[in-house]
Amino acid sequence: MTEPVTVRSIGTDLVRRDAWAKVTGTAPYAVEHPVRPRAYLYPVQATVPRGTVTAMDTAAAEAVDGVLAVLTHRNAPRLADTSDAELAVLQSPAVGFAGQFVAAVVAEHPEIARQAAGLVRVEYDRMAHDAQLDPDSSELYAPDSVNPSYPTDTLDGDPDAALAAAAVQVRQTYRTAMYHNNPMEPHASYAHWDSDGLTVYDSTQGVHVVRSVLARTFGIDAERVRVICPYVGGGFGSKGTVHAHAVLAALAARALPGRWVRVVLTRQQMFCLAGYRTPTIQRVGLGADRSGRLTALTMDVVEQTSRIKEFAEQSGMPARTMYAAGTRRTTHRLAALDVPVPSWMRAPGECPGMFGPEVAMDELAVACDLDPIELRIRNEPDRDPDSGLPFSSRNLVGCLREGADRFGWHDRDPRPRRMVDGWLVGSGVAASTYPVNQMPGATATIRYADEHYTVSIGAADLGTGAWTILGQIAADALQVPVEQVRMRIGDTAFPYASVAGGSSGTTCWGGAIVAAARAFRSRYGDRPGDGAEAEGTLPDNPERKHWAMHAFGAQFAEVRVRPDSGEIRVARLLGVFACGRIVNPRTARSQFVGGMTMGLSMALHEDSVLDPRSGRVVNHDLAQYHIASCADAPSVQAYWLDEHDPYVNPMGSKGIGEIGIVGTAAAVANAAWHATGVRVRELPITCDKLLG
Repeated sequence: MTEPVTVRSIGTDLVRRDAWAKVTGTAPYAVEHPVRPRAYLYPVQATVPRGTVTAMDTAAAEAVDGVLAVLTHRNAPRLADTSDAELAVLQSPAVGFAGQFVAAVVAEHPEIARQAAGLVRVEYDRMAHDAQLDPDSSELYAPDSVNPSYPTDTLDGDPDAALAAAAVQVRQTYRTAMYHNNPMEPHASYAHWDSDGLTVYDSTQGVHVVRSVLARTFGIDAERVRVICPYVGGGFGSKGTVHAHAVLAALAARALPGRWVRVVLTRQQMFCLAGYRTPTIQRVGLGADRSGRLTALTMDVVEQTSRIKEFAEQSGMPARTMYAAGTRRTTHRLAALDVPVPSWMRAPGECPGMFGPEVAMDELAVACDLDPIELRIRNEPDRDPDSGLPFSSRNLVGCLREGADRFGWHDRDPRPRRMVDGWLVGSGVAASTYPVNQMPGATATIRYADEHYTVSIGAADLGTGAWTILGQIAADALQVPVEQVRMRIGDTAFPYASVAGGSSGTTCWGGAIVAAARAFRSRYGDRPGDGAEAEGTLPDNPERKHWAMHAFGAQFAEVRVRPDSGEIRVARLLGVFACGRIVNPRTARSQFVGGMTMGLSMALHEDSVLDPRSGRVVNHDLAQYHIASCADAPSVQAYWLDEHDPYVNPMGSKGIGEIGIVGTAAAVANAAWHATGVRVRELPITCDKLLG
C-alpha cells in the first residue's frame, strides 16, 4: 500500500492557474516567443505516394528576393541517426508517402517562403503503391507487439469451439474510421543553434521526449539540447511523439547559423505529417448461454500502418480485461501501406477497441432479451481476466447503476422505434475502461524562498490542468496552503518528466512531487530557510505486481432520428466514472466532458477520407473534416463515484484524460439502434446508414 498524502487542497475546485494568461493572450505558445533574428520555413511536399525524386529545379525559388536557402536531399545537413524513417528528413530521394517533405524554403518572411516553395519543380520516378486497407489481404502480418509493448495475440482455451456451441451467438464485423487529432494550436517549432547547442520552442506533450529524439537524431549530447514549452494548445496524443517538422526546423537552423527558424504546419499539412488514428476492422464473436453469461469472446482486429514505420494500435486490449468469459482470443494484424505514419490519438487502443465489443454486447442483450446493463453486470469478473490479478478497485457496476439512476434508464421501453414529437427517440449505454499507467523516471525539485515553495518539473499541460493540480498535490504533500506553491513546468532546464500521455501525468509527476516534498520536509521540517531545496524521483510502485489497476466508467446517450431523412441528433450524453480520488473537480469535469464530446464527434462526424489512388486524405481541413460543435452537444453531463484506492499512488488518483472518449461512440450507436431498429456497425453514423 502506498503512503497516502494528507488531503487539504486535493479535491478542491480551484480555478485553473493558467486560465487568465490564456484568455488574455499573454500565454506564449510555441512560435509566439519573442526571438530574433527570425527566418521562416515552408516545406515542399511529395505529390506521389511512393517513388523516388529524380530531378529538382530550385533556381526560380532561389532567385526570389528574401529567400535565404532552399534545402533538398542534395544539400541539407546530414543527420547522425536515420533509423527512424519518419524523421530522416531530406536525407535521401526516396518517397514513402504523399505529403512527405522533399524540400524546404527558408526566407525572411513567411509569405516569401510559401511563394518560393511553390516555384520548386520536382520530378519523380513513381512506383506502384498500395493505400487501401483490405482485411482479406494476403500481406497482412502480425507485429511483434502492440503499443507500447503488449502481446500481439492472446488465447485462452478454444473460443471458436465454445462460440460454435453457444446457445446465443453474435458474430459481426465493426469498423471505425481514420481520425485526425486536429488540436487548435497547429504543430509548430522554433529552432536555433549556437555554441551551446540546440534550443527549440516546440508544441509538445513532452519536452524531454523531444530533447532525447533530437539529440539522437543530430548525434549530440542531450545536455546540449534545450526544449521549451510552457503552454500547449491541445494535442490529443499527436504531440506526444516527435514528428518530422521538428527535425526539419532544427535541420534548417543548422544550415543557417544564428537564425531562429520557424516551422508551422498548416491544417492541411497536419493530415499527413502529424499522425492519426488508424482505421480498424474488428471481427467480434460473443457466445453466451440463455441467461447471458459469456462462454466465448473473440476479437480479431485489422489495422493499417505505414510501410516506412510501424505503429500497431492495441485495439484488442480492452477485450482482454473487460468481462468474464469462459474462453477468449484477441489478435492484431497489420497492413503495411504507402500512407503517412499513424500514431497516438486520445485513448489509443481503448477508444476504437471498445466500439465493436460494446455494440456486440448490446446485440447480445437483445438476443438474450436482457437489459444491456444487466447483461454487463452478469459478466463482471472477480479478477482481471488477462493477468489473473485482483483489481485494486473496480466500480463498473456502481457506474452503471449510478448512471442508470441519473439518466432515467429505468423508464426506458426496451422495444425500438419509439416516436416522440416526430422524432424516433432511443437510448443506449456502453461501458468504458482505461488502465492506470505509470512511466518511470519523473523527478521534481522543491525550493523555498520568499515564503513560497517553487516546484520545478518538466511536465506539460496540454489543457488537462497540470499547472493547477500539480500545485494542489505539492501543497498537500508539503502541508502548506496552495497559495504558497509556485509551479515551473514545460522546460528541459527542469528535472525530467515523462510524456503527457496514457493518462499518466498526474500519477507520474504527482508521485515525483510527493517524493520531493517528503524529502524536503524530512530535511527541513516545517520551518525551512531561504534556499532550502530537495529533489525527489517517482519510486517504483510494488503494488503493481499484486493488483490490476484500471479506471472504469459508463456512458449513456439519448439519440433522436428523423424517420423521413435519417437526420440524427444526440440530445443527451451522461457519464459516470470511477477514477480514484479526483484532484480538482473543475479540471476533471472538463476532461470527462471533453472526452465524451470527442466520442460524440467520432460517432456522428469524423472520417478522414483517404483516396487510395493518391494516398492522400481528401477532406484535409476543418471545412470538410467535420467535428462536433456546441450545437451537436446540447447536454453533456459528467459525474464520478468517490473511490478509495490506496494502491495506485500516494494521491489515490487514476488517469481521467482519456476514459471519457472510450465508450461514448458505442453508446451513441446503441441508442441509434434503439431509436430506429437499424444496427449501424461502421462509424460514423450517417443518415444513409440509418435509412438503409
